[in-house]
Amino acid sequence: MANSKRDLFLKRRLRVRNKLRKVNAGRPRLSVHRSNKNISVQLIDDVSGVTLASASSLEKDLGIVGKNNVEAAAKVGAAIAERAKKAGVEEAYFDRGGFLFHGKVKALADAARENGLKI
Repeated sequence: MANSKRDLFLKRRLRVRNKLRKVNAGRPRLSVHRSNKNISVQLIDDVSGVTLASASSLEKDLGIVGKNNVEAAAKVGAAIAERAKKAGVEEAYFDRGGFLFHGKVKALADAARENGLKI
């Protein structure tokens, strides 16, 4: 019997997270969540279990409320890079979850790299 899209997504997410846990070296995790209408990202310290910084396309100060496209993802990536600098984080590992690394997720990662966050 074929797996559903949701089952495949969950399997992919577990596979990505398990690989990242092996190589994290104490760095925070840059976790991405993409829905049909929005994209959000969090910088999480897994050792202490706290969120250091976050950014979302729902924030009014970014000027992209209600948009979920590559340009909006790039603005969110730039915002998380700036907030990470303020939080004192220079390096993080990129947790794409179960999402494929292309389109909006790739645009977010590239914008974060361009603005000084090492991924």
